[in-house]
This record gives sequence, C-alpha cells and structure tokens, in this order.
Amino acid sequence: MTKKNKLTAIPYVLWLFLFVLAPIALLIYKSFFDIDGNATLANYGTYFTSWTYLKMSVNSVIYAAIITAVTLVISYPTAYFLTKLKHKQLWLMLIILPTWINLLLKAYAFIGIFGQSGAVNGFLNFMGLGSQQILFTDFSFIFVATYIEIPFMVLPIFNAIDEIDGDLIKAGYDLGTTRLQNFSQIIFPLSMNGVRSGVQAVFIPSLSLFMLTRLIGGNRVITLGTAIEEHFLVTQNWGMGATIGMVLIITMFVVMYLTRERGGKA
Repeated sequence: MTKKNKLTAIPYVLWLFLFVLAPIALLIYKSFFDIDGNATLANYGTYFTSWTYLKMSVNSVIYAAIITAVTLVISYPTAYFLTKLKHKQLWLMLIILPTWINLLLKAYAFIGIFGQSGAVNGFLNFMGLGSQQILFTDFSFIFVATYIEIPFMVLPIFNAIDEIDGDLIKAGYDLGTTRLQNFSQIIFPLSMNGVRSGVQAVFIPSLSLFMLTRLIGGNRVITLGTAIEEHFLVTQNWGMGATIGMVLIITMFVVMYLTRERGGKA
C-alpha cells in the first residue's frame, strides 16, 4: 500500500513542482535582474522607496478588503438560508453556475449593463433621473468583483453550516437560548472555518485583479495586478514585475497565516 500511495502521488508532485514551485522560483530569480539583464537588488529598493508602488500596494489591500467584506455580508446570510431550503444542493449549484462562464465574457456583459446605453441607464432614464456615469467607477469595479467572487465565499460557508450537528442547535434551544443567541453562540462560531476559507478564497485573488481594473474600472482603479501586467507586457521590465509579484505572493502567505485555523481555539 505504501508503494502504491507513492506511485499515485507522482502526478500531484509533478503538478506541484511544474506549476507552483518552478514559477515561484523563476519569479525569485527574475526579481534580481534589471531591465538590461544585470543582477541587482535595485528592484526591491525601488519598490520599498517609491511612493507610487507603496500607494498601489495600499490601494490593492483596501480594494481587496472592501470586496471581501461586501462579499461576506452578502454570502453569509445567503449560505445560511440555503441550508434551510428543501432542494439546497440545487440552489447551491445555481449560485456556482456563473463560475463556469469565462471571466472576460462576464466583464463585457457588465460593460453593456453599466454603459451609457445599457440597461441600468435605460431604467434611470425611464424613471426620469437621467443617465449616470456608472461604468469606470469604484462602484462598478467593486460591484462586478463582488458578483464574481460571491460563489467562492458562499460554498465554504454553506459547507461549514451544513455540517453543524443539528443536535447542538436543538440542545441550545432546550437550554433556553433565543434564535439570536443560538446563532451567535453556536452556529456562527462553528462556521468560522468556512468564513476563514471564504475570506482566503476572495481576498487573495482580489489583490491581483487586473482585467476588471481595465475593463470595468477604466484604469482608474490601480492595483498590484495592474502594475505586474504593465511591467511584463508594456515596459518589458520583467525584473520589476517579478519583484512586485514576489511582494504579492508574500502578502498572500501573510493573509493565509492570519486567517488560518487556530487548532487550540477551534
């Protein structure tokens, strides 16, 4: 059985090496070279001394935090009520279904919805409020990003709540707790693992969004993902792009550490 387990682990180890470890190693290597191919530490010095890059980093964290918070506020009650429905797995599948659609197609769909001749402005004109500039704003960017990330928050929270032993909830009522007390003292604490997983699944990708910043934010929303794209595809300064990528990866590991499950307190 041990030999069999080792053989079945080979594809996973190869995948981990080729698509996780090797790209990170390449990023680390490239981050120590300037645009002319000379070995240097100047990229890191530039990043940590440039107000532009530091402001971009703060913006990335703020936008990711807002998107995560809005997504959590929408997703938790949604996941909770889904667990109470008769055909909950069917409703869950309907929420997850939009993730099967290409991100670019969804972005262009929202461009049509929020555009000057789109459905939203058409409704505003019908109500006599006149057209509004909705596209290329912070609101449109956060709205679309939240819509895209909701399934990734709903799924882990739904699983965490659905796995709670119903006898614990009944025991709480038997002990005289109200519905609110039962939720705050039993259901919510026991679902925190799902919340942590959801926060990781939303916050980390939101740090590096670049397609939505261009198509929906109209380049008014600048994040680290945008800077990486610029350096790799426009300025061809791969060293600086790799440096920003390394900072982003370290930030992701910090977020994962801060939102990890605390074994002693769980």
